[in-house]
Amino acid sequence: MRVNWNKWKLIGLCVGITGLYAFAEARNEQRGISGIRVEFTEPEALYMTEATVNKLLIQKYGALQNVPKDAIVLNAIESVLRSHEMVKSAQVYLTIDGELNAKITQRHPIGRVAGGRDFYLDDQGKQMPLSPLHSARVPIITGKITGKSLEDAYVILKYINEDPFLSKNVIGIHIEEEDDYRLKFRLEPFVVRLGGVEDLDQKFDNFKAFYAKAAQDKTLAHYQMVSLEFENQVVCTKI
Repeated sequence: MRVNWNKWKLIGLCVGITGLYAFAEARNEQRGISGIRVEFTEPEALYMTEATVNKLLIQKYGALQNVPKDAIVLNAIESVLRSHEMVKSAQVYLTIDGELNAKITQRHPIGRVAGGRDFYLDDQGKQMPLSPLHSARVPIITGKITGKSLEDAYVILKYINEDPFLSKNVIGIHIEEEDDYRLKFRLEPFVVRLGGVEDLDQKFDNFKAFYAKAAQDKTLAHYQMVSLEFENQVVCTKI
């Protein structure tokens, strides 16, 4: 029987390559973490720093430098980072050379509650603490803060943020009572009495039509109160 040496050579080569690959993989997994790199998706407005992230990891795991890569549980580290009050999401991965990378998206405030206890309202409608590192330029929420009024304020703020004209001009929401919300504008002297959060499209369309006409007539400074509470109407009070 003739032996097919080429076949056995090929098999031996495959076994050797597989063995070398497994050995290299095992050695690679035993190598320690070479360093930690923190990346923020929005670096222009930091409510936390790289030092904050490193401190959080040290408090939980100790120094990660030189810890074997096979001892690192990436999902667990992501959970630790997401537990921080300023973090919206976190993605953690290891590079080939053993660097631990953490990509962090911070929470995004859209309003600031001012009163007995100051805090932000974020883009998911959740309370967010203030940061000593950065102060967000967002509308100020004042007045009678309740669970419902905060939910309604969030609805109003989401609408404002999606509208270029309103996001540029509205600087505050005052809660007189639940379903009695009043908007303060950056330049105009009047207060816009919005009422509740129903029919916001119709209310703001009516307001923009009023504003355009009053701006053309140069009469914006003549008004003290602009009410949008009544269906399909804009009722104004002059100074």
